[in-house]
Amino acid sequence: MSRRAIGITCWLLLYSILTLDPLEAQTADDQSALAKALENISRERLLSDISTLSGPEFNGRQAGSRDDLTTALWFQEQFQIAVQHPLDSHNRHSPSALPESTLTRSVRVSSIAVAPVVQIGTTPDNPANGLGSDYLPILDSPSIDLRAQIAFVGYGIADPASGFDEYNGIDVHNRIVLFLRGKPEHYAPLVSHADKVRTAKAKGAVGYLTATGPLLSAYEARRGMTGRPTALYGLTDDDMSLSGAWINTDIANRILTGHEPGPRPSLRELQETINRTLRPQSRMTDVDARLSWLTEQTSGTLYTLPITFPSTEADVGEDMIIIGAHRDHFGRQAGLLFPGADDNASGTAVLLEVARVLKQADVHLKRNILFLSFSGEEQGLLGSRLYVEQPLIPLKRTKAMINIDHVGVGNGRLTVGMTGFEKSVAAQAGQAAGLGDKLDLYGFFPGGDHVPFKEAGVPTVTVVSAGVHPQFHQSSDRVDTLDPEILVAATRYVLALTWQLAIAR
Repeated sequence: MSRRAIGITCWLLLYSILTLDPLEAQTADDQSALAKALENISRERLLSDISTLSGPEFNGRQAGSRDDLTTALWFQEQFQIAVQHPLDSHNRHSPSALPESTLTRSVRVSSIAVAPVVQIGTTPDNPANGLGSDYLPILDSPSIDLRAQIAFVGYGIADPASGFDEYNGIDVHNRIVLFLRGKPEHYAPLVSHADKVRTAKAKGAVGYLTATGPLLSAYEARRGMTGRPTALYGLTDDDMSLSGAWINTDIANRILTGHEPGPRPSLRELQETINRTLRPQSRMTDVDARLSWLTEQTSGTLYTLPITFPSTEADVGEDMIIIGAHRDHFGRQAGLLFPGADDNASGTAVLLEVARVLKQADVHLKRNILFLSFSGEEQGLLGSRLYVEQPLIPLKRTKAMINIDHVGVGNGRLTVGMTGFEKSVAAQAGQAAGLGDKLDLYGFFPGGDHVPFKEAGVPTVTVVSAGVHPQFHQSSDRVDTLDPEILVAATRYVLALTWQLAIAR
C-alpha cells in the first residue's frame, strides 16, 4: 500500500471516530454502567410515589393551594433522600424549608364549592345529571344560576377576515352557546378555548357549553380524547370571563337533534360539513339549559422547585440539561377528588426514580442536570413560563429540556416529540433503553411544560405514553388504572436519554 493510501486510510479512520454517534462512541464500560443503571429502576418505588402523590394526603395538588406547598416539600424531601441529603424534618411544612432558588408566583385558586347543576331541556329523556360523566363546570367559571336557550355555533370561531365567521347571521344575545373543542382541520389560525369564550362574551352570550366532536382530529385521536367531559381551566381575563361547562358528546348531539318533529342533522353531520367546507352551520336549538353553581376564588402561591443533581466533576462548567415534570392537578372540585395519577404523578415519579438511579450509578457528569418540579401547568404552563423568565443560568447554556407528562397508561409505546434535535438522537436513546421498536417519533408536540422552552429557543424532548388515556382529566385518574410496564419503559427511556446527553464518557 502506498504512503498516500496509508495517509488517506488513517484520516478516514480518525474522521469515523470523530463523527460516531453518541451511542457508538460509548465505551464498553459506559455501556455496561448504563445497562446496570437500567436494571436498578424499581416499579415498586414508582408506584409507591404515584400512590402517595395521588392519595388523599395531597388532595388533588391544585396549584396555589396549601397542597402545592406540601407537595413541593414532599418532592424535595424524596429527592434529597434519593441523593442522601435528608431534610430537617422539623421544617417539613414551612416554606422556609424550600431552597432559595424556588420560584413562586401569586395565582388565583378557584373551586366549585357545591354540587353544580347542568340541566339540559325539561323532559326526562334528555337530562344532564351525572357530574363528571355528563357534565363538569369549567373549573374557574364564575358563579351562575340561570336558564336560557341554547345556540349552536360550530367551533365558536368568529374570523370575518378569513371568511369563516360562525356568529354571522345568528343572534346569541342572552343565549347559552354550544361550541366544539378544537378547530376545523383546514382552518390554519390558532384558536384557544379562552379565545372562544371571549368571542361568546363579546357577542352577548350569558353562558356556554363545550364538547368534543364525534370526529376527532389526528392530534385528538393520538391523545385519546373521548366524549366525556374533562377538567379544564378557562383562563380568561376577569372582564371577559363567562360561566361554562363541558358536556358529554352524546348530550351535545341530543341538543341538536331536539324534540320537534322532522329530521335534524346530527352533531357528526354538522361537524363533517364544517370540516369539509369551512362553512358555518350555526343554528338555534329548541332546547334550554340551566346552569347553576357556586365558585369560590382565593389567591395563593405557586411553587416551582428546581434542584440541581450533585456533580462529582470539578470542571463540568455551566452547560445544563433540564428534566422536568409538573406535579399539579385539579384538586377537589364539587365534591370530586381529581387524583391525577397519570397526569402527572407519573411524570413526577419518573423524575425521582431517574435521580435515584443516577445516584446509585455514581455517574460523572459532562453537563449539569437540573430537575424541575413545575406547578401551574394546568393553569397555562405558569411554572415553566416562570422558570424561562427567571432561569437559574442563562437559557443559552441549557442544551436540552426533557419534559415528562402522563406516562402511565396507553398502548405500550412511547410518543417522543422533539424540537431542535434530529430524530436520530431520540432513536439512539430508545435503542440503548431496549425500546427501539416501541417509539413513535414526532416533531413539536403541542401542549406541555416544554413549550416555553421551545419558544425561547431551547431544544426540547417530550415523553408521553402513546395511545388512549381514558382517565385524562377525569376524577377516575387513580393509581390502580396505571400500567407498571409503561411506567418502567418511560423511566428507562428518560434515563437512557439523560445518559446520552449529560453523562461523561
